[in-house]
Amino acid sequence: MSKMNISNEVHDAFVKKHNNGDLLQLTDWAVSKQLTGWYSRRIAVGRDGEVVGVGQLLFKKIPKLPFTMCYISRGFVVDYEDTEAVEALVESAKAVAKQEKAYVIKIDPDVEVEHMGNMVEHLQQLGFKHRGFGEGLSPDYIQPRMTMITDISVDDDALLQSFERNNRSKVKRSLKMGTECFKGTREDLKTFAELMKITGERDGFLTRDISYFENIYDALHPNGDAEVFLVKLVPGKVIDNLKQDIVSTEREKEKLLQKKDQKKAQNQINDLNVKMEKLHKQIAELEQLKTTHPEGKVLSGALLTFAGKKSYYLYGASSNEFRDYLPNHNMQFSMMQYARSVGATSYDFGGTNKEPDKDSHYFGLWQFKKVWGTHLSEKVGEFDYVLNQPVYQLIEVVKPKVTNLKKKIKIKKK
Repeated sequence: MSKMNISNEVHDAFVKKHNNGDLLQLTDWAVSKQLTGWYSRRIAVGRDGEVVGVGQLLFKKIPKLPFTMCYISRGFVVDYEDTEAVEALVESAKAVAKQEKAYVIKIDPDVEVEHMGNMVEHLQQLGFKHRGFGEGLSPDYIQPRMTMITDISVDDDALLQSFERNNRSKVKRSLKMGTECFKGTREDLKTFAELMKITGERDGFLTRDISYFENIYDALHPNGDAEVFLVKLVPGKVIDNLKQDIVSTEREKEKLLQKKDQKKAQNQINDLNVKMEKLHKQIAELEQLKTTHPEGKVLSGALLTFAGKKSYYLYGASSNEFRDYLPNHNMQFSMMQYARSVGATSYDFGGTNKEPDKDSHYFGLWQFKKVWGTHLSEKVGEFDYVLNQPVYQLIEVVKPKVTNLKKKIKIKKK
């Protein structure tokens, strides 16, 4: 086993092919983090001249202290049953981290609990502290310990069939309602950022500035690892569809009026009248939209990223208008189809907790993610290798306690 010096291209190719590879281990991801104060170093180990394990180490300066934190996000990328390779990576990481005055090395491998074997015990033997098997969105972890993933390696029919029934119906309806999902350009990030502001105001969370999304796009898009998708409502096209619905509804009504048992048919006729009224109202709204947005109005958007056969729904946003047209359902299904077309076999919806209670802050998030044919990907969790115990104690133990105490005092004052 030996240390290796490899290029960014060789590193990324290894990450994209490896079962434990992840978006956060791509060198372009490290580039995207520079704007927020992170810098990176890479390590690699090999056997007989062939790469068997890599790690991208991210470093961030600790404010007011001459130390850094080392974070190997979703790494190391290695077969954890290859103990020799793991030990070589740990030794290389320690050497680099000490050079950068890191007080700790944090890792959170992209390895699921059901496939972890004895890796927890082995890493503990090497000096790592395991931070436990807590909730997926626990504040104790940097990255979510649990995510929701859909298998998209199947054809469209099987993919749709994997969705929960109600969601499957909504997806089918969204595809018939006339919205169009398309792959955007860098210029479209302006529209996406505006939608994010609307979403943040509606759902009560802080949103990022456009430069944040541009930074990710600029770093990952050139190698095909990031795309922006948007869904727009094109009034002219939808109006034509609605007029056809009116014609077919009128035909249904005529057939019912010819039935002998009018008492029995009357309820159905009433339902058709309600439907007709709704269709005419929709057409009136779209005629108005046609005067202001003849080419269509964007209703939702998302950033989709990739690492080999893995795709990730990174950020999503939507308008408050025309929500009955289900633009998000069209967008999610279309992005899954696109991801599959470029070689992805999985679609990661991101972090969640496991079956949270209905009164939980995360229940709505869980509800949204579970209807897409997802399975819960429960990762092995986060590990710390402490390089400077006093600094670790100050930052990881004392500081959080002080922060929580301040919060409690603030709440009491209110």
